[in-house]
Amino acid sequence: MKHSEGFLKVVGEAKKQVRETDVITVAQRLERGDKFHFIDVREDDEWRAGRARGAKHIGKGVIERDIETQVPNKGEEIILYCGGGFRSALAAASLQKMGYTRVLSMDGGIRDWREKGLPEDKS
Repeated sequence: MKHSEGFLKVVGEAKKQVRETDVITVAQRLERGDKFHFIDVREDDEWRAGRARGAKHIGKGVIERDIETQVPNKGEEIILYCGGGFRSALAAASLQKMGYTRVLSMDGGIRDWREKGLPEDKS
């Protein structure tokens, strides 16, 4: 997908502010049973088509509205992902502004997850 210049600029700024992780590290942490919130921020139709095993869904369009009911403790770790790592970086920056202190964006998103053959759930 070709992204607009303005979108890439805003994503670039967000990526300077947030910490990122990669799909292999997340998969290993899930396998070990590490405790963190794994949240898919993609659109509803993307979620229904398939998602990384173990993820919960809070779309990027509603995450600021709904996150405090799902993760009331702002010190708990949250790992966000989207299609490729752009929307999750934007969402991570937004959550940091809300006071969440341990938010990461999964670089590569579901595309990289799938390319690496990692476990997925489907509706």
